[in-house]
Amino acid sequence: MFLITGARGAVATHLADLLHRQGLPVRLGSARPDDLAPPDGVEAVRLDLTDPADFPAALAGVGSVFLYARPEGIADFVDHAVKGGVEHIVLLSSASVAGADAENDPLARSHLDVERALLASPLTTTVLRPGAFASNAGAWAWPIRSGQPISLPYPGAHSDPLHERDIAEAAHAVLTDPRHRGGHFTLSGPESLTFAEQIDQLAAALGRPVAVRHVTREQWKEEMSEYLPGHYADALLNWWESNDGKPVPLTEAVAELTGHPARPFTTWAADHVADFG
Repeated sequence: MFLITGARGAVATHLADLLHRQGLPVRLGSARPDDLAPPDGVEAVRLDLTDPADFPAALAGVGSVFLYARPEGIADFVDHAVKGGVEHIVLLSSASVAGADAENDPLARSHLDVERALLASPLTTTVLRPGAFASNAGAWAWPIRSGQPISLPYPGAHSDPLHERDIAEAAHAVLTDPRHRGGHFTLSGPESLTFAEQIDQLAAALGRPVAVRHVTREQWKEEMSEYLPGHYADALLNWWESNDGKPVPLTEAVAELTGHPARPFTTWAADHVADFG
């Protein structure tokens, strides 16, 4: 049995579909399982990764877990997984854990704490460390739909947008092929793009121009204060500043695991045009 945590997420949704179409037993775990619409024969259970009371039922009979990184409750999760006979965990971590100041970066540290807890346990752990999710561009949907400019403090900041399908297919590979068990894989998109270049590609997919407003760090934090705690906003801003005008390193891990190159951002934009309509 494969347990997929964070089952409402795009990566988990695609991964569950890949496993199910292969005829493998899948259980979906979500803090809000009633929001899920699983295929016939796929069980959905309540699994809040911060609530150990959910762990025994969710882990019963499970051999492998696809795990989102949540540091709250990770010690209890590991304990229940070991006692329940789980053999393999695939962790969706982050490439940020390899940053120079990961210990003091709240975004990187949350992933790093989960990695350490799993790697210190007797569980076989495979770590996927994606760079930037292409789906981060979804944050631009509201201003685009409403005809407002996108606020960017660092329009020249680089990232390596990675399609959620590539992450799901990489996770499928490491879950189902024993050769990859226990490995650490840094996943990247196929190219390093600035935010401005991503917006240009998105505009081409939409068939209409997308306006950009260059703002200060403080202005952007103020705009995002309702949605993003200040310390996380600062971590993002610092990351963008460090990559302003500097291409990020790329890897071939997606191709090595899936057998095909990582999908370009243009593909993600075409796949998600309706989100911005």
